[in-house]
Amino acid sequence: MQIDELSALIPELFAPWVQSMNLSILTVNSTGASFALPAASALVRGGGKGGGVICGQALAAAADTVSVLALSHLNNRFRACTTTDLNVRFMRALSSEADVYIEVESLSNGRRMAVTEIRFHSMDKTGKHSEKVAALASAGFMYLED
Repeated sequence: MQIDELSALIPELFAPWVQSMNLSILTVNSTGASFALPAASALVRGGGKGGGVICGQALAAAADTVSVLALSHLNNRFRACTTTDLNVRFMRALSSEADVYIEVESLSNGRRMAVTEIRFHSMDKTGKHSEKVAALASAGFMYLED
């Protein structure tokens, strides 16, 4: 599946609150895809010492969502699946003022299971992303159909 077909899956497959994250597909390739998560006040952690950064829940939801889209690209169709594992490691804060660049790589995509690795980077206004990884996630999926 190409970018326009993958974009059409978002309103078809995902809950309204996931759609409201406004993820956009930047590129697709032979191992996965890249995405942009635009800065939005709805994704920002509340006050206190950790305020002003994108919350972990938003990154976890984005990791799951972009993995399903990247696997749909690699399978050339959406395959019904369920998340079996999702692990997110947070290494540095992502500012609420900047978009987030997300890279997804399929580590395994078999007949019944798939595993992805997702890397989150800060992105500047020109679309250039930092080489430093801000968060690293891995996700496992079980396919519910062949």
